[in-house]
Amino acid sequence: MNRDPGQVCAIIPAFNAQATIGRAVRSALIQAEVGEVIVVDDGSTDATGAAAWGADDGTGRLRLIRLDGNRGPSAARNAALHVSRAPLIAILDADDHLLPGRFAALADDGTWDMLADNIVFLPEGREGLIDADLLDRLPDRRRIIDFAEFVDRNVSRRGAPRAEFGFVKPVIRRSMLGRLGLRYDENLRLGEDFILYATALARGARFQLSTRCGYVAIERAGSLSGRHRTADLAALTVAGVALLRSLPTATAGAAADRRALARHLDALRRKLAHRQFLDRKAQAGLVAATAPLLGHPRRLAGVAADIAADKLRRPLAPISSQRLLFAMPGPEWGTAGATPVSAIS
Repeated sequence: MNRDPGQVCAIIPAFNAQATIGRAVRSALIQAEVGEVIVVDDGSTDATGAAAWGADDGTGRLRLIRLDGNRGPSAARNAALHVSRAPLIAILDADDHLLPGRFAALADDGTWDMLADNIVFLPEGREGLIDADLLDRLPDRRRIIDFAEFVDRNVSRRGAPRAEFGFVKPVIRRSMLGRLGLRYDENLRLGEDFILYATALARGARFQLSTRCGYVAIERAGSLSGRHRTADLAALTVAGVALLRSLPTATAGAAADRRALARHLDALRRKLAHRQFLDRKAQAGLVAATAPLLGHPRRLAGVAADIAADKLRRPLAPISSQRLLFAMPGPEWGTAGATPVSAIS
């Protein structure tokens, strides 16, 4: 990052991650720019803490915080933010890892508050697929994204690989978080990254994307996001509504921002209605599940369409190859978000 060593704090929230936390910790400690690695054991019932310490390199940069009970990723990240001191923050999930030289490859020109590089997704158990040399040759092309684009790129598309920009793990300036009074919303166990980034953008933060790739995410056939409770989706919807109400109405781009977030909320509400319908059906049967929707024709039609699509949808093919979060090069680096790494030249 063309900065003095030790300018980055890597924050790793972990819950029952003893199998992967060591790899995550080691991948952070090998980065010369990392001065702090803070693992937050979020009430694990396995040997996550011991496994994290087992990856320590003896440099005194690793710190372990243990929370009493599982409080969720937002609370874990906030606990680390409270005790960390480095000017740059990087979030790392406990089952993911960083490529060598990730931060060294991202030049800091002082024009960003958040800088996100690309993510390479690897199938679980096939981490050896990665072609690190090829990824290392990717150029550092940059562009700024605004609120409307970021929000629009966080609507998932049925039947397509997940490609939302909320997956990115940017390097974040601590000074921006302080200036805007931001922390992770501890009411959220789903979409906490999206709400933090979107709120920062709404308050004037500068978000830059780079075509470099230094973050490896492990992709599972049954992802965590697919196992979230209905209550988690409801909490994210509430947070989205609060964000919409907070958006300015008279600034340049305000109308486009509000339209984008309204579209995002429509998609969330449709998912929530579908999930609530399935919960009621499991508890009380089809008639009782349908009754609350009868006064809402649009919502009823959406639930019916989603149920039909579920019944007709072919299962996604098994995850068998690596892919990048956003396609490239292209004028906007594409929208498919499923570019095989082997297709990049």
